[in-house]
Amino acid sequence: MFFQGSRYQSVETAETEDNSGRTVRYKRIRFISDRDTQSLHTVRQGERLDQIAFDQYQAPEDFWRICDANQALWPPELVSEPGREIFISSS
Repeated sequence: MFFQGSRYQSVETAETEDNSGRTVRYKRIRFISDRDTQSLHTVRQGERLDQIAFDQYQAPEDFWRICDANQALWPPELVSEPGREIFISSS
């Protein structure tokens, strides 16, 4: 269902049955654990999370690690204000 390395890969899959008797599979809630932060990053004008993730992890699709480190519910908010300092996760 999710690609290898996805943040949802290790989240437990559960099943339920709907009113018509059809089995519906879903992922349980993904809890964000406390992460150690390795550093702070100051957001520059026009910078995107995928760019920061590439600079930090050499993997732009790992932008979610920055979101988790900052407990962000709306990722674009993290880079919406130049000069803002955001946490970069070491794990």
